[in-house]
Amino acid sequence: MKVEIQSKKVNVLQERTEVQFKVDHDGEPTPTRDSLRSKLAELMNVQKDRVVIDHLKTEYGKGVSAGYSKVYESVAAVKSRESKHQQIRHGFIEKPKTEKKAKAAKPAPAEKKPAEKKPSTEEKKPAEEKKPAAAEKK
Repeated sequence: MKVEIQSKKVNVLQERTEVQFKVDHDGEPTPTRDSLRSKLAELMNVQKDRVVIDHLKTEYGKGVSAGYSKVYESVAAVKSRESKHQQIRHGFIEKPKTEKKAKAAKPAPAEKKPAEKKPSTEEKKPAEEKKPAAAEKK
């Protein structure tokens, strides 16, 4: 995996450097966020905790990915500026555990009675007599 920084932009108000990068991972799967954070931290000479990968898009059929990351001046800046889902994704905070509602216990199915034979409708109705068509014409 080879990481190449395309551009850097210093954002003083947000206390970060915004980095556009390209990753060449030909013959390998798309790199994980954790491995990219390590590589970018090494290239930028900062701690891994200060790097946040915003997005990474792989080109279809190629071993090349383009991405955008933010390198903050401090870990406190990361925690105050990044959204909650990004902090969970990068391990700054733990995902809140949600308890699943227990399903109400279903009552045991009652024993089924053997099906009773219902008399067919044909047996109930008497056969209708057909009147000759010649008698109706008179």
